[in-house]
Amino acid sequence: MLSAQDLALLRKTLGRDLTDVELACFENLWSEHCSYRSTKPLLKTLPTVGSEVLLGPGDDAAIVRFSDTCALAIGMESHNHPSYVDPYDGAATGVGGIVRDILSMGARPVALMDPLYFGPLDSEKNRYLVEHVVAGIGDYGNCIGVPVVRGELVFDPSYSGNPLVNVVCVGTVDPGRYITARVKKPGSHLVLIGSSTGRDGLGGASFASRDLSEDSEAADRPSVQIGDPYTEKLLIDAILAMAETGKVLSCRDLGAAGLAGASSEMASTFGAVLHADRVHLRETGMVPREIMLAESQERMLVEVAPEDVALMGEIAEMYDLSWSDIGEVIGEPRYIVKFHGEVVADLPVDLLVGGAPLCAWEKSPYSAETPFVRPEAPVKDLALAVLAHPDVARKDWVYEQYDKDVQLQSVSLLHDAAVLRLEDKALVLSCGCNPRHIHLKPFEGTANAVIENASNLACLGADPLCIVDCLNFASPEHPEIAWQIEQCVLGLGDAARKMETPIVGGNVSLYNESDEFETQIKPTPSLGMVGRGEVREWTAPQDGDVLALIGTTGPDFGGSVLGAVTGCGGSAPAIADPAVVVAVRDLVRADNVTAATDLSRGGLLAALAKVAPCSDVTLAGDPLEELFSETYGRFLVAVRDEAALAGTGHRVIGTVGGDALTLRLRDGTVVITPGELDAALSATTRTMRY
Repeated sequence: MLSAQDLALLRKTLGRDLTDVELACFENLWSEHCSYRSTKPLLKTLPTVGSEVLLGPGDDAAIVRFSDTCALAIGMESHNHPSYVDPYDGAATGVGGIVRDILSMGARPVALMDPLYFGPLDSEKNRYLVEHVVAGIGDYGNCIGVPVVRGELVFDPSYSGNPLVNVVCVGTVDPGRYITARVKKPGSHLVLIGSSTGRDGLGGASFASRDLSEDSEAADRPSVQIGDPYTEKLLIDAILAMAETGKVLSCRDLGAAGLAGASSEMASTFGAVLHADRVHLRETGMVPREIMLAESQERMLVEVAPEDVALMGEIAEMYDLSWSDIGEVIGEPRYIVKFHGEVVADLPVDLLVGGAPLCAWEKSPYSAETPFVRPEAPVKDLALAVLAHPDVARKDWVYEQYDKDVQLQSVSLLHDAAVLRLEDKALVLSCGCNPRHIHLKPFEGTANAVIENASNLACLGADPLCIVDCLNFASPEHPEIAWQIEQCVLGLGDAARKMETPIVGGNVSLYNESDEFETQIKPTPSLGMVGRGEVREWTAPQDGDVLALIGTTGPDFGGSVLGAVTGCGGSAPAIADPAVVVAVRDLVRADNVTAATDLSRGGLLAALAKVAPCSDVTLAGDPLEELFSETYGRFLVAVRDEAALAGTGHRVIGTVGGDALTLRLRDGTVVITPGELDAALSATTRTMRY
């Protein structure tokens, strides 16, 4: 709902009371979800330009040059609240929405990534949410033929009652033929294409801008949209065919705030008149407020010259899609909605779009790190517990639900980063962040999320091209959360500048907390990173290879998986040195390593278990620090000849081969057999399947 202050400001500015349609428009478009009232000044501090950026933030998606003949459209969105209330449809429509954002640029969607964050799996409700969110993403992506090539799964008590479902989509388009979302000239027509409009999703934008309560599942279910991937597939083909004609002047996806949101944002450069009675409907008796604000899925709005309306209609009908000529662009900066000739809304378009007053929240720094308390359990028991944690354990039960090979561009998907063949180069993709580290050190943790994603790309020899983000936080009305948001955004910008990687778009999702579970999510600035390199598959080490560590290890147990399973506390990692990332990238490019993987969740132990499960390793330092520290900017590499690592500051730790993972520690030798490794790494798979 609009605040009393907002209502008073609107009445004063307009000099009258508002109609019900106008109130609904402002309630949704002035919501935090649409207007970024709490974060807009902070977002302006981020670096958004670069030599390859053709179109930065502000549109449905960004456009980044990949080659002289190919550009990437990239965007990232959240669908958090809907995915708690209705996990299958909430997640599925999150995929559908971000795909249409890419499509609206005239780009063909080619890949998806899905960073996901849930409460612990010992809760039946959380297992239900995970199962149905994954199924919703998999079913929708599989049906529309866009592969989910990368993802992340994080489990933490703070997400009980408020899971996070973030989705990245990447598409391809000719660098000289992409479409934008702002209308181009008065006199052109606005044509609505796709599914009929029903009452589903009403108030979705305002629903996404408040916390979840105990009765959300029942009370808020009407705010969750229902998707139809088969219609989406037709819509993809139809919009691409329309774009191919060269006659689409602008295009926008109908997402948050429905037709009102899309048409007003689209028309903000000039103005528009919309005829709500011309919209093709799925339900009878719908009133203008419902028609304008419903968030029915699989709908797009295109601007074309009057003489091209019929052509767009013919293309829509060719793909068995409904369409309506519903409005005109006008030269006066007003947003007018008519219903059977009666004006039901008449607003200054710049007041509706971008006119929401900013919110300035009180900020209060906090300190969440605790002293390290050394766990007393034997090292082997700790190792198996860390490997069995769902953040570290295998994710086969997720991957196998996704058709990763559709479009026949996938090269390598299961280690560090996804590699897709695009023209004669590699499109390399990574996503995610570490919320536990970020909670302890918001600035440093977010900066390290940039470096961690760049590290994933480096293991495939790729350079970062750009970053998109989904900034997920609890309510900014809490002073410590407002400080958290500020520190995370500043840390993100600092690392992006150091890595010379622009942040080209994204999403802010606030009020992620649950009254029912009395939880606030940990700060989760989830990232998607896109890179470019030579086409290469991730390769496994070979018997006899030398194993070496590159980078310096510190006693960084705060926010670690060891901390999650033991409560040991400790300090979170400081910001890593980006130079190490560049050094490893160059090693991979020169084919000087057999394999490379960065160290992240679960530390060195997790890296060894996944890429060198049969090897003989000697570690002279503190066993806990050597095995479980999560210091960033570290890599495990395998080489045939140690001489290939000259000048990298490496440390040889062992060789590949044998019949077990043998860890020769200063306090004794630990042997973890393949059976023990498999049992630990399969723990989450067993939990979710049985």
